[in-house]
Amino acid sequence: MSIVTYFIQQCPTCGRRLQVRINDLGRNVSCQHCHAEFTASDPSMSSSQPISALDSVEMALRKAEAFLSARTHHATM
Repeated sequence: MSIVTYFIQQCPTCGRRLQVRINDLGRNVSCQHCHAEFTASDPSMSSSQPISALDSVEMALRKAEAFLSARTHHATM
């Protein structure tokens, strides 16, 4: 069983918040609501270059570590 990681991106056409698979960063995707096509990009990344699979895994691990760190910190308070 594989775990899929998502990030939230706003559709540039209709403004809906979309869950985009991290594997699709840098690829063309379409909004399931208005069917507009756009390039999936994480707003926290400054580069619009497509990312490699290794980069996407590293980014997912950083986000998971930050989440777990915040959760652990909150639990100890």
